[in-house]
Amino acid sequence: MIKPVAMVDVSPNLPPSLERLRELAYNLHWSWDHEAMALFRRLDRDLWEETEHNPIWQLGLIGQEALEAAAHDEAFMANLDRVCSRFDAYMSKEARTWYRRHYGEFDQPYLAYFSMEYGLTECLRNYSGGLGVLSGDHLKSASDLGLPLVGIGLLYEEGYFHQYLNADGYQQQSYPINDYPNLPVQQVYNADGEPLIIELPIADVTAKVCVWKVQVGRVPLYLLDTNHADNPDGIRDLTDRLYGGDKRTRIRQEILLGIGGMQLLEALGIRPTVCHMNEGHSAFLALERVRVMMQEHPGLDFWEAADVCAAGNLFTTHTPVPAGLERFGYDLIDEHFPYLWEALGLTREEFHDLGRENMGGFDLFSMPVLALKLCHATNAVSQLHGAVSRTMWQWVYPEVPEHEIPIGAITNGIHIESWLSGEMASLYDRYLDPVWRDEPDNAAVWEDVERIPDAELWRTHERRRERLVSLARRKLRAQLQARAATQAEIEGASEILNPDALTIGFARRFATYKRATLILRDKERLARIVNNPDRPVQFIFAGKAHPHDHPGKELIKEIVKTAELPEFRHSMVFLENYDMSIARYMTQGIDVWLNTPRRPKEASGTSGMKVIYNGGLNASILDGWWAEAYDASLGWAIGSGEEYDQEEWDLQDYIEAQALYNLLEDDLIPSFYTRGRDGLPRDWISRIKSSVKKLAPFFNTYRMVREYTEDYYMPSHERFQTLIQPDITRGKTFADWQNTVRAKWSKVKIVNVDVKPEQLKVNEDLNVQAWVDLGDLTPDDVEVQVYYGPLDSRGQIVAGEARNMQYCGPDGNGRKNVHEFSKSLNYANTGRRGVSVRVLPHHADLADPIHTGLITWATR
Repeated sequence: MIKPVAMVDVSPNLPPSLERLRELAYNLHWSWDHEAMALFRRLDRDLWEETEHNPIWQLGLIGQEALEAAAHDEAFMANLDRVCSRFDAYMSKEARTWYRRHYGEFDQPYLAYFSMEYGLTECLRNYSGGLGVLSGDHLKSASDLGLPLVGIGLLYEEGYFHQYLNADGYQQQSYPINDYPNLPVQQVYNADGEPLIIELPIADVTAKVCVWKVQVGRVPLYLLDTNHADNPDGIRDLTDRLYGGDKRTRIRQEILLGIGGMQLLEALGIRPTVCHMNEGHSAFLALERVRVMMQEHPGLDFWEAADVCAAGNLFTTHTPVPAGLERFGYDLIDEHFPYLWEALGLTREEFHDLGRENMGGFDLFSMPVLALKLCHATNAVSQLHGAVSRTMWQWVYPEVPEHEIPIGAITNGIHIESWLSGEMASLYDRYLDPVWRDEPDNAAVWEDVERIPDAELWRTHERRRERLVSLARRKLRAQLQARAATQAEIEGASEILNPDALTIGFARRFATYKRATLILRDKERLARIVNNPDRPVQFIFAGKAHPHDHPGKELIKEIVKTAELPEFRHSMVFLENYDMSIARYMTQGIDVWLNTPRRPKEASGTSGMKVIYNGGLNASILDGWWAEAYDASLGWAIGSGEEYDQEEWDLQDYIEAQALYNLLEDDLIPSFYTRGRDGLPRDWISRIKSSVKKLAPFFNTYRMVREYTEDYYMPSHERFQTLIQPDITRGKTFADWQNTVRAKWSKVKIVNVDVKPEQLKVNEDLNVQAWVDLGDLTPDDVEVQVYYGPLDSRGQIVAGEARNMQYCGPDGNGRKNVHEFSKSLNYANTGRRGVSVRVLPHHADLADPIHTGLITWATR
């Protein structure tokens, strides 16, 4: 290869009247605006498809004659004007967004969202799966709501891998280079017009980090990239691949995301009050926030600064499987962080303890543990996942009842307009209040789905199924050609699937716990189901296994080999290289979305949510989001939410496979094929409408991001601002109080508890008195609570409730430091009840006393 002596950037030569196409192309608002996408498609339909729906590349490839023709096409120019008018109204600073209506104006973003990956559109391969797509949808809804939010991530030269199958059906990986000059990504420059470079210490190297920007509607997303000529190879290659490399690569990527991300915001003049860690990958940002605060306020020690900064940190956990969490050996910690623990005033052991976790006999540094310790707010991504997470992390909060572990839950959602087909959007526009686009969490809006004529709804969905079948045939043909299949096999791809048959889809990451092959457990029975001439059924599979997940690859191979059998050849297909484009075709055209995880290992899942809005139905194990969404009138449950120990997994698979076959044969298939005289499946359509009415208002990111704002962002913002404004005096006072309470808590003891009467009748008062030795603390420093609830078979209080006790004054018998508290309880039901008393720290600026790790219980 020849090294150039100079580099030049070549950009499209657009006629002046088309210049705004460039502006539209560089803002990913087009990715959820059907008319904007239609505008680019109108320029050159074939080129739009060839460029994977990438308007930047399309504008670079399209011929000058075509551009001139478009500039003189009155219809095209009118279309461009409409798109620009709507875009300008959306982007206007005068737009009365939800955030401005509720919280007022802002100058700079002060909410920072950190994620390792972002799935925004298929042409920008900066994502691997559900986590990234959720991050992308989060930014889009933050834009729609008008939040003062900025995204932080990494820019990967190769992104996640391109999947293809060999002749034996085994997954192979390739890593095409992302051509960023031809993507909707722009390099960031400093005030001098030079590329902005962040200098970041990574082990013994000072890495030079480039900065890129993706505009997502109103929200800027900044991506960090180490592909700088001055970096040594090991650092320059750091951002080659998403989730690639060894543990050293991973920890360096996470240093880049967390610490580099905070330094980037500083260079941009953005001081976030709230930092949202989407998974634990970015948890090192909490340490960087503390370092900067200590540097700017020399009187603060680490623990004081950490207490203040934690008020503005939020951690969202996505992983209910302990093995899926990010952990590092201490050799890697020692290689990368001596400078940081010295700057923080910590010893090596104290730094290690911030993330220490003992797992299966291994002592490791855990990113989620670091996040839990340095955030005052943590949430899971579904209600069931919240319960699982509280169990998983109970050891971090000793002596705290499981249901009180401070991990909340905000159920995931999807960005509706990114995943809704144009045909269904038009249907909603005709029959629903137009506000469905602006207030999709308004349940009353979705009630109008009953106004849609059954025939019109069904024909719209059928057209999307036909398009899905057409896509599957094209994709399979290309796959077979790439594998050097016989000409007969290639030609046979044009006959697979039936555009009128019940079509069931399964597409997601091929982790083994998701059990993609559960439906194949009894192939003879499945063959009878799919080959019923009167009621045919067909399956479309897609998804990637992690490059190192060989059991996951074996699942893909089994599906491919099954699809090659004569009895399944026309009714089953696996589509390679699952991406956002294939996901849209599938979720918009599938009749039933199948989900078979091993409960409770699915944190949430969002793919099944996408079919809600497109007239599809869900059939799933009661796990993740479906555990809270399921209703017999709007879909199907496989099993009843049972959970099995590992030694029973084979039995579980047998039972749940049989339940799935029974469900198909006895309910699902008959419902689809039972038609009225007009040929419509009335019961099926009724389920579709019920699904939309009951689920559409909730399972969207508009509701999700609004909940994040109301429940976490704004309370954290206000608490953090209170601690640091007008100076950090209040924050230091609060931190000093916490240090004092920690130092003196060992002396806190509950001396005596008096409960009278021990037998009472319903609606009679139970009087509880407690005498507490507070040592060197005062009654204002604590919260004394009575804790009561039903007893289990071992005499333990289960699902207890806590009520604050009233302060009665110093001990009447003159005992030093002892204070009396009391509370009356009233029981509305009979039965044995347990009563206890506990003491927790109390302070006006304390987000949750459980986070302090200080709790004292009464003992007999």
